[in-house]
Amino acid sequence: MNWLAGIAALLSTTSMVQAQDLAALEAAAKEEGMLTTIALPHSWCGYGEVIAGFKAKYPEIEVNELNPDAGSADELEAVRANKGNTGPQAPDVLDIGLSFGPQAKEEGLLQPYKVSTWDEIPEAIKDPEGYWYGDYYGVMSFMVNKDLIDTTPEDWSDLLKPEYAGSVALAGDPRASNQAILAVLAAGMANGGAAGQDAGEKGLEFFKQMNEAGNFVPVIGKAGTLAQGATPITIMWDYNALAARDTLNGNPPVDVVVPKTGVLAGVYVQAISAHAPHPNAAKLWMEYIYSDEGQNLWLKGYCHPARFNAMAADGKIPQELIDALPPAEAYEQAYFPTLDEQGANNDAVVGGWDSVVGANVQ
Repeated sequence: MNWLAGIAALLSTTSMVQAQDLAALEAAAKEEGMLTTIALPHSWCGYGEVIAGFKAKYPEIEVNELNPDAGSADELEAVRANKGNTGPQAPDVLDIGLSFGPQAKEEGLLQPYKVSTWDEIPEAIKDPEGYWYGDYYGVMSFMVNKDLIDTTPEDWSDLLKPEYAGSVALAGDPRASNQAILAVLAAGMANGGAAGQDAGEKGLEFFKQMNEAGNFVPVIGKAGTLAQGATPITIMWDYNALAARDTLNGNPPVDVVVPKTGVLAGVYVQAISAHAPHPNAAKLWMEYIYSDEGQNLWLKGYCHPARFNAMAADGKIPQELIDALPPAEAYEQAYFPTLDEQGANNDAVVGGWDSVVGANVQ
């Protein structure tokens, strides 16, 4: 075994990298020469700039991007399907909804690793052993095509109005997409449901009503479908909607609305596959996205990064990034569901969508 391979073997069993070990980690990652990501659209949370930043810093490491439009459930399935596969179809790193983290850990799909900025990640959004940890959050919003929608909906109940016939879509399949699953939770909370199974079931009833009224469109909504008029009102995370608004640049004009009730915050988490073909490149990626540079790039993409509070207290966030975010009052009522509440909602929505709503979203 040469010295570089020895370092790689050592780092593969290390759970916490110290500052003095970063050079060794970089060397081992460069020896691997590749990082395979999955489910990272460039418009999502500023990932285009995040990936470009990593490539610029580590040009020796090729970034292999799999299935940008995959949902959290698809990511876990990709890990399961590629156990023992060291080829380009096996993901190294995951970006999944909070409720999927414990599930993946319990199933043995993840390996632990604590980044050097570990202490600045809030305790409530990280696994104490380092198997998964929160990276950013946003709130559920409505993205509206103003060329087609005269009156912008202000709350969930508005989406049932006849004027929105054939107009309302989710930004994912609610049987697999964390974004869509939590949209159903938010709708259920707006209809009086307690976060968890109750809100999940009430959310399903809400979407059943919307579908029966002819307002729901079973098409996965994104900037392109909104602009084309296929999904004039799309329910999605605020950071995705704001990024799409910027991309469309007035063609068509877009409103982004945080609803008055059922204001739901959603945390996404990072993790390394237990079967990662490039474990050191995966750890180096984690170090990058939890560095000041990586966290600020997420903020530039309209996401609130996990280290936001600590970085703000230390004066590490440029004022122009804070000024570009929506007004703080839009977030004051945001509810952060617990892991248990998300898990119960997930079970209700994934298990009940076909039988209750019956719309095949694709």
